[in-house]
Amino acid sequence: MTRRLLCWLLCLPLLIGQALAQTREFDDIIDSGFLKVAVYNDFAPYSYREDGEPRGIDVVLARTLTEKLGVSLELIWMMPGEKLDDDLRNYIWLGHYLRKQEIADLMLRVPYDRAFSYKRNELGEVVNELVVMFGPYQRERWLVAHDTRRLEEVPSVAVFGYHPIGVEIDSVPSFYMTSVFGGRMSANTHHFHNPGQAFAAMQKGEVDAVMAMRGEVEHLLHKTGDPQLKPGVNAYPEMGRQYWDIGMAVHEANRQLAYAVDDVIEDLIRSGEMERIYQAEGLTYELPGLYQEVQ
Repeated sequence: MTRRLLCWLLCLPLLIGQALAQTREFDDIIDSGFLKVAVYNDFAPYSYREDGEPRGIDVVLARTLTEKLGVSLELIWMMPGEKLDDDLRNYIWLGHYLRKQEIADLMLRVPYDRAFSYKRNELGEVVNELVVMFGPYQRERWLVAHDTRRLEEVPSVAVFGYHPIGVEIDSVPSFYMTSVFGGRMSANTHHFHNPGQAFAAMQKGEVDAVMAMRGEVEHLLHKTGDPQLKPGVNAYPEMGRQYWDIGMAVHEANRQLAYAVDDVIEDLIRSGEMERIYQAEGLTYELPGLYQEVQ
């Protein structure tokens, strides 16, 4: 173990140097004619592949950004790590030491949250000091969808003390539904690999409802087109954070790219083009807090 640790410590400066060398300045990006944008793999409705073709909100947004900047798009498909910190390290400032993953110029679907941006480790060091998080472009929320043939409405999550609900395993909805109100809904909370599988179980009558992120739920509702499947209008008592803003990230050394992209994002939001991108996918668009405050 000691030899492995020593080897890692000796190699770390070299690995960091290699990653820093891969960080392209804004002028180099423009001169190259392409922008490398990291999006999550298999994450409908935001970024996924259908019949081999890239699809989703973040893919459309990435294409729009590159068009506005006058460059072409090179997508980097991210496999999520255990934590977002891992993804930022692997795709923005260092790269993965096993896969030798090429780092991206820009990463989408990053929380726009000051507390997270300046989070510190046990030594008091800023965890993501080499990352700039900016450009909020969407507000996300949790949402329940239910089958009105078995559950006419959802006035409160308390109904899931009597009706089965599907959630993604190891997710916030999973923790919430198994712990709220003293765990009274725990027995009726069924776990699935992803929201799509939970939704399929609802269509088969195995559960009466599904809880996931609003974008995921609305995408599945839009995809099925079943008028008997509807979104709930309930609140989520005792839940800490019920909504959060989504933005982007670049390497700390590439703030010029962040400024250029931020200008494009603001134009897309204020012109209504961002909302149209979401509506085309059958999703509700909600302004991030930064733009709600200035209206």
